[in-house]
Amino acid sequence: MKTIAFLDRGTLAPHIDIRRPSFDHDWKEWERTAPDQVVERLQGAEIAILNKVRITREHLDALPDLKMIAIAATGSDNIDLEACTDKGVIVSNIRAYAVNTVPEHTFAMILALRRGLLPYRQAIENGRWQESGQFCFFDHQVHDLAGSTLGIIGEGAIGQAVATIGRAFGMRVLFAAHKGVEGLGPLYTPFDQALAESDVLTLHCPLTPATRDLLSDREFDLMERRPVVVNTARGGLIDETALARALRDGRISGAGMDVATQEPPAPENPLMQLMDHPNFLFTPHTAWASTEAMQSLADQLIDNVAAYERGEPRHTVGGKKQ
Repeated sequence: MKTIAFLDRGTLAPHIDIRRPSFDHDWKEWERTAPDQVVERLQGAEIAILNKVRITREHLDALPDLKMIAIAATGSDNIDLEACTDKGVIVSNIRAYAVNTVPEHTFAMILALRRGLLPYRQAIENGRWQESGQFCFFDHQVHDLAGSTLGIIGEGAIGQAVATIGRAFGMRVLFAAHKGVEGLGPLYTPFDQALAESDVLTLHCPLTPATRDLLSDREFDLMERRPVVVNTARGGLIDETALARALRDGRISGAGMDVATQEPPAPENPLMQLMDHPNFLFTPHTAWASTEAMQSLADQLIDNVAAYERGEPRHTVGGKKQ
């Protein structure tokens, strides 16, 4: 009988149904797992299910029975994929489950920031409407999306869905070429040019060594149109200290962040220090977390486990050497 161990069930909402695989198995789960509990909890397990728990080469060295890791997410930067390949451990991730929820969250942020919803709400709370003495007041600029330029970093399924919504609003859409890469063809705008021409810049790419700190002081200096910057992908894509500086000194007009380099962020995190800024919007990594998206993820997660059991692993991002 195969043992399946889910190390961080608490990363999916309790109302989400996680069906059990149809093959004979022993199911174990924990709400969360600390780094020093990983080896103990995976002892004897052939299949590990996890979302954000980190798996290192040292863990794998101590887990000879482990043959498959099913990630309850798309990102795999918490897994040592090279070590998994060396050890013959199959790693499967989740694909295309967030093509509605993340774009919708992205545009909720874009609309709130471009139309001044946050500062106007705060102004009303502070009595500014009554103080104005007329039917409206103009303390904060409001901008249409129609006719503006939407720069997208990341051309996968989510980036494409964001582009579709942007076009529906009448936006000009640019897909930024990869930073420092030339010759990607006419469908891509050179990276620095996309930064310079965008009124809204949104990130939808994976976190890799090449994309870490993709936006820092140099990039914010290139943003000639003072764009709104939105990140619903991974926290490490943006230098958080540089973002805070850029927002405070007006090089960008607003920022919407759903992710942080460390989650939850420490009180001294630069993003936490922006909570008093009227054009900063921070949500707790919930862009992916609509009920519909989470259920789709949970169903796909067990489908990945079942495919491994049949000897037909799918959605693999690491595994046996070819």
